[in-house]
Amino acid sequence: MSSILQNKNLNSKKDLNLYNYSVALAGNPNVGKSTIFNALTGMHQHTGNWPGKTVENASGICKYKNDNFLFVDLPGTYSLMSHSEEEEIARDFICFGKSNALLIVVDATCLERNLNLVYQALEITPNVVLCVNLLDEAKRKGININLELLSKRLGIPVVGTIAKSKKTLKRLMQEVENVCSKKTINKPIKLNYGVAIEESISILEPIINGLLEQENKYLSRWISIKLIEGDKKIINSISQNLNINIESKNIVNALEKIYERLNKSNISKENFNDKVISEIFFNAEMLAKSVCSHAKENYNNFNMKADKILTSKRFGIPIMILFLGLIFWLTIVGANYPSELLSNFFAYMQEKILIFFNYINLPNWLTDLLVNGIYSTLTCVIAVMLPPMAIFFPLFTILEDLGYLPRIAFNLDKFFKKACASGKQALTMCMGFGCNAAGVVGTKIIDSPREKLIAILTNCFVPCNGRFPFLITIATIFFGGISGGFSSSIVATIVVLLVIVLGVFMTLLVSKILSKTILKGVPSSFTLELPPYRKPKILEVIVRSIFDKTIFVLGRAISIAAPAGLVIWLFANIQINEISILTYVANFFDPFGKLLGLDGYIITAFLLGLPANEIVLPIILMSYAKTGTLLHLENLADISQILLNNGWTLLTAINIMILSLLHFPCGTTLMTIKKETGSLKYTALSFIIPTFCGVILCMVTTLIYNICYLII
Repeated sequence: MSSILQNKNLNSKKDLNLYNYSVALAGNPNVGKSTIFNALTGMHQHTGNWPGKTVENASGICKYKNDNFLFVDLPGTYSLMSHSEEEEIARDFICFGKSNALLIVVDATCLERNLNLVYQALEITPNVVLCVNLLDEAKRKGININLELLSKRLGIPVVGTIAKSKKTLKRLMQEVENVCSKKTINKPIKLNYGVAIEESISILEPIINGLLEQENKYLSRWISIKLIEGDKKIINSISQNLNINIESKNIVNALEKIYERLNKSNISKENFNDKVISEIFFNAEMLAKSVCSHAKENYNNFNMKADKILTSKRFGIPIMILFLGLIFWLTIVGANYPSELLSNFFAYMQEKILIFFNYINLPNWLTDLLVNGIYSTLTCVIAVMLPPMAIFFPLFTILEDLGYLPRIAFNLDKFFKKACASGKQALTMCMGFGCNAAGVVGTKIIDSPREKLIAILTNCFVPCNGRFPFLITIATIFFGGISGGFSSSIVATIVVLLVIVLGVFMTLLVSKILSKTILKGVPSSFTLELPPYRKPKILEVIVRSIFDKTIFVLGRAISIAAPAGLVIWLFANIQINEISILTYVANFFDPFGKLLGLDGYIITAFLLGLPANEIVLPIILMSYAKTGTLLHLENLADISQILLNNGWTLLTAINIMILSLLHFPCGTTLMTIKKETGSLKYTALSFIIPTFCGVILCMVTTLIYNICYLII
């Protein structure tokens, strides 16, 4: 079996000639669905051990025998009941995507929960192939599944797989090919929902069947159930995709007759769906029990024992802080030397570039702009950002692959509920530690539009990777001491952790305020799956984090830093009455800066740093040194000397860390917010809200500091 890597627009006529059959790939989150997809198509998509990760369709071609199969990787979902964006995407594609087969991937260790989706899918299409994945984990836990009996009971092909085993994937593709080519004609089971409901369905189904084209006849039963349920989202999708007039006289009259019949059986329109879901859950439970056997009574002991500690009320939060602290400490300790080496290398190259430009007689002003403006900004961003990211992202990804990040969300869920926000916001907040823009995109997993907006507006309250080097530098100089050593790094780590705790607290506080004011509403409920703990693949983690995260974020920062370098150079070098524009702007903001315990140059640096948080500190250093170019300083001692010479105190350090945490998002994040919300209003609010919080908090700390100074 060979794979062909291919990204495709499903609506393109050109693409239609590239494959013989199309296959929709569905499954619960965290069952190895995307891993199966990657193995079949060669498309290297991120497959983190994190529920709700995939939120968009991805497609790829798999060549099997003489045919090309187009696989469409649908968002991971627990249901097709249209309660979330993921469910809607998956449901609509399965119903109306006209794929030749539906491949459902289930977790062999959690078969009962996964079968709920299978039963729902069988109401929509008979062309289902069931892939029971993670057989190796099931075997390790002593779980045996009678695949033949499962296939017989469901009336569809069932294949057991281990994603890394090519042999099992070949068997899987054979069954997929059989279903697509009609060599296998499935006869799936039809659930019986009880006399009253079945009689109701029988009244409406013939009418619906008469309105459908031949290829959609199978949907008549499912459509009938959905019309009786009265779910407006699903009904609108049915009407738009199948051109059915839902408001026709025959359908309306049939529904009236059905509701009368159901009422006589004590089944209201409101609890009709509950009856259907209960039957699905009951059948899934019974079927799982009949096909599964356990060689070990305590097969899930490790997970249970670990969760008893990691998600406990007493130890859950402290252990979470400890893990994050360890990551930050390793980042702080490990990033110093590579950053210094990169800085020295770029300084060396700068000299060579200057010599070359002088050799070709490039005008001095242009040389200065290109080298001391754009080049200095770019290299400063790379030297500061690259080493911490190269350490932070792999370590954070290891926690993700271990299955620990959902435990973090579980530990924080109760706090978000108290803030009248979605528990899923804990997940998107964790994404924000890597990149706030990624956290904003991740809010797609939140079902409620109100709660999604709250998560978007507060996502930048946690420091992203671009702010960590700045926070680490200031914490090391003013709290840990610049001498280095173990104790220095520990103290700096504790300070950075306190800043993070402040960010989480502000996230909860502002979420609460928003939910009680401009975004009023009742928090929704959600079920968070805690996946099994898994041994991370270290090499894969390193490669994936470098290419998926480090290079992506660094590339974004570089693309923004280049024009920012141009603007900064112009501000620093264009003079009016022998005073630079930068100094004029700084003097203008200086009174305001003093109110915050800062100065005008710091405020100006934050404003000029809008394109990328990484360049705020270099701008501050350049402003103080009055060099007209961003500085490549060799060590923290040099940075410390410049800051202290320009009047920095402990208050300055505290407030600049607060302002670094609580200020407007970077340009990339703002653009992402505009794209996700489609609203300038909410984009503006995402700019104003954190900045206002930061300003108020800095004023308060300045007032307290001055009072304490006078008393002491």
